[in-house]
Amino acid sequence: PKTISKCYVQVTGMTCASCVANIERNLRREDGIHSILVALMAGKAEVRYNPAVIHPSAIAELIRELGFGATVMENCGEGDGVLELVVRGMTCASCVHKIESTLMKTNGVLYCSVALATNKAHIKYDPEVIGPRDVIQVIKDLGFSTSLVKKDRSASHLDHRQEIRQWKRSFVVSLVFCIPVMGLMIYMMIMDSQLSDAHAHQNMSSEEMEALHSSMFLESQLLPGLSVMNFLSFLLCVPVQLFGGWHFYIQAYKALKHRTANMDVLIVLATSVAFVYSFVILLVAMAEKAKANPVTFFDTPPMLFVFISLGRWLEHVAKGKTSEALARLISLQATEATIVTLGPDNVLLSEEQVDVELVQRGDVVKVIPGGKFPVDGRVIEGHSMVDESLITGEAMPVMKKPGSTVIAGSINQNGSLLISATHVGADTTLSQIVKLVEEAQTSKAPIQQFADKLSGYFVPSIVAVSVVTLFAWIIIGFVDFEIVEKYFLGYNKSISAAEVIIRFAFQASITVLCIACPCSLGLA
Repeated sequence: PKTISKCYVQVTGMTCASCVANIERNLRREDGIHSILVALMAGKAEVRYNPAVIHPSAIAELIRELGFGATVMENCGEGDGVLELVVRGMTCASCVHKIESTLMKTNGVLYCSVALATNKAHIKYDPEVIGPRDVIQVIKDLGFSTSLVKKDRSASHLDHRQEIRQWKRSFVVSLVFCIPVMGLMIYMMIMDSQLSDAHAHQNMSSEEMEALHSSMFLESQLLPGLSVMNFLSFLLCVPVQLFGGWHFYIQAYKALKHRTANMDVLIVLATSVAFVYSFVILLVAMAEKAKANPVTFFDTPPMLFVFISLGRWLEHVAKGKTSEALARLISLQATEATIVTLGPDNVLLSEEQVDVELVQRGDVVKVIPGGKFPVDGRVIEGHSMVDESLITGEAMPVMKKPGSTVIAGSINQNGSLLISATHVGADTTLSQIVKLVEEAQTSKAPIQQFADKLSGYFVPSIVAVSVVTLFAWIIIGFVDFEIVEKYFLGYNKSISAAEVIIRFAFQASITVLCIACPCSLGLA
């Protein structure tokens, strides 16, 4: 027998099924080419040829002459079939050895490994020589029961519903508490400006007096050092910090455990520091029974959480849209196929229902009217109209007669067809489309990779800057107290200079953290 080799050629520039037919028809005529199979979506041709007569480079040249781009693919392992099986009835290592050695002796099996602990077998085979059903039969003949590892066809990993719900909840919680905090803050700002105007003019109108009283109420103290304003802000801030920030805390903890710093770390740092600092300052003021109300940062965490959880929520909604399309595609795949055995003159001898994964190349599959095509193939017998709109977008049914190609996932309409399988499993057009969409989703845009890399440096550097700020102000304060006095207004003359400096330094460094945090939003 003359030796036959197999090579794969990457083909570019194919637009439709007629291109495929064109390449296959022209190359079959050539000397030394035994058979050729072209997959449109994968852009790949599998050629079996006689190396004594023709070389892969010459084959690629022939395809190029037809007006397509063609390059020979080096890694020819692409064509190997992979099979995952669950094997029941193994008791000890000798069973494992028995299965492995028998399979390795079987013609067409390239690699086989059986794990006793998990009852799983992993097998690589050459689909030209042997198929999954043959492998399963070999294992059954040895006295073990075996079945396919069930693929998760529901595409549950594409479901973003839960995440969407979670971020939406987190956004709503933050928003509900953020609005009053913002209202209080804006109100105080307006009042402050009115008061300063009033002080400048000395003579107050009655409205201004009222404004003064209402703002005096917010500034008035429930306990010494604890103003109504600060108390309300604190009450509104706690639930946001707990419920709104819950997911951020978890993510940040995970990131730090792996010694990386991401955006979540910054958010958590800024909000926690602002919250804890404000809380401590309040306690200190209450302990001191201070007359002046301390400046707190309780407005920072709710506002940050609102913006960021809104962003995350929108992001997941967008992801969910693409994934939904993908899940719909996956659901188009047929789950079962009817395989028939033909006698001479295409007489039906027997037929059996099998899982789609078990269909081998070259099998004859029967498709009844209204049924889906389980695999890509060629019609052997029968005439029918086929609805291919899911792949081609073509609204009208397409006539199929012996020799026509059919696409997996399309729907047979009026006649019964017998088809010979050409592309099965992961090589079908539909699987290729699903794979392309999945890859497009998982691969990052270069700019995004760059941003991720940057934020890795960004977080530590911001923390460093804020620490430097802290120490710088402490040093400046101890060297020249007037500067601090000039910028730190309204501090209580009764507290020591050292405390004033430290408070001011903390305020400055927290301001740095809180300002840098939305900046990472810019990065994102």
